[in-house]
Parts: sequence; structure tokens; C-alpha cells
Amino acid sequence: MQIEAYAPPHLESVVRLSIRAWTPVFDSLQNVMNADVYQAFYPNQWQVSQQQAVEAVCAATDTSVWVAIGKGLTVGFVAVKLHLEDSMGEIYMVAVDPDFQGHGIGSALVEFALAQMKDAGMSIAMVETAGDPGHAPARHMYEKAGFELFPVARYFKPL
Repeated sequence: MQIEAYAPPHLESVVRLSIRAWTPVFDSLQNVMNADVYQAFYPNQWQVSQQQAVEAVCAATDTSVWVAIGKGLTVGFVAVKLHLEDSMGEIYMVAVDPDFQGHGIGSALVEFALAQMKDAGMSIAMVETAGDPGHAPARHMYEKAGFELFPVARYFKPL
């Protein structure tokens, strides 16, 4: 497996693997969120909004994206935003194709992203995820990489 800079020809495979990787996450979110709130967040199915989000991140000028290549395939990606005013790097998105999960690719992408942040002069790294069961593997990976939980309470109420 190697990690290389994202290029537009990677887009289709990055979108495809992210939708596959995030399917269990969104199934979990749908099970734990109020149905009206979930529908408000994802009125056209989550796959549509996530495809748009991935496409936007890959095209954004304020985000750096790298892909993991294994066996000639794009098997994962990570997107990083640098918040220069706070000297903070943010892992904005990360996903690994389900067929390649459990082999350290996600951890390698996170470690690569952290090294990029450090090389850019950032003094702190941040990643955000959810507390539902579908995000448990992500939380485990971040904790394994040395991230510490900062408890946040975010409430939603349909109007």
C-alpha cells in the first residue's frame, strides 16, 4: 500500500469507496437519531449528500487530500484542513473501502495526515466523529493514534 496525492482521476473510486465505507455508519445514525431530524439532514438520501460532500472536499482549495493505493486500486483516502489561526490540523474525512478494512490502512492514513500537519507547522490535531455504535471503529482508530476525547454535547430538536 502506498499513499499519494489525490488527483481528479481518483474521484470516482474515492466517492464509491466512501459510500461503501459509510453505509454502516449511516445505518447506525438512522437508528439513533430522531427520524425527523435525520430526514432534515439527509432529505435526498445520505448517499447523495455524502457524494456531494466528498466531491466538494476533493475540489476544495483549502483541503489537502491523499489516497491509499493497494493492489492497483484506490482503497482509502484522507482529507486534511489546516486552521492556521489556531495552528491546528483537522482530519476532515477519512474512509477505507470495506474490502480492505482491518489491515491498518485507516491507521496509516491517519498517521500520514498527522505527519503532514506537523510538517506544516501545526501544533495540535483534531478529528470529529460521532458517539453512535456505527462510529465505534473510527473512535477506536483515533484513540489508538493518540487522540483524546473532548466531550461535546450537541442536541437536535425538530421544529
